[in-house]
Amino acid sequence: MEYCMKYTTSDIKNGLKILVDGEPCIIIENEFEKPGKGQAFTRVKIKQCLTGKVLDKTYKSGQTLHGADIQEQQMTFLYAEGQQYHFMNPESYEQSEVSENAVHDAKAWLKEQCSYTVLYWNQDPVSVSPENFMELEITECEPNVKGNSQSGIMKNATVETGANIKVPLFIKQGDIIKVDTRKSSYIERVNN
Repeated sequence: MEYCMKYTTSDIKNGLKILVDGEPCIIIENEFEKPGKGQAFTRVKIKQCLTGKVLDKTYKSGQTLHGADIQEQQMTFLYAEGQQYHFMNPESYEQSEVSENAVHDAKAWLKEQCSYTVLYWNQDPVSVSPENFMELEITECEPNVKGNSQSGIMKNATVETGANIKVPLFIKQGDIIKVDTRKSSYIERVNN
């Protein structure tokens, strides 16, 4: 197996794409530690591109890491058919079929004609990520109980993609809200 890039621990940063046990991963957090005694090291949280699992790893100072040849492509979601999800490159109009495994957690945020980041490894789509923030319509939510105006209380709601989130009591069905897809959390109501 030929590796395209080699990195040392001094190159580690969030977003770096590396191979761990032959599998492509992305570093999502890193922290350099220099203990009073012993060798310095870097703690990292990595997300496996093929499974979506997040793992903790530790690398000794000066250790070599192999880069993963991963390409990112902005794609537009078209439709789902069975366990296949169809995306289109908005520049070339080429379409790609992405398996349910590659969609992972992004499935809760799929909306037709919205843009997503698709990661390719060995020319195969391995991961799909939604935009960090999306504006979505509330399709279902618990009714507000009259007289309950306490601040900070949240209720359950479902947005048009099927994702369930907590929203403030004043939100009602049909409202458009801004959501942080990384935390599945409400940001604000969008004026319509």
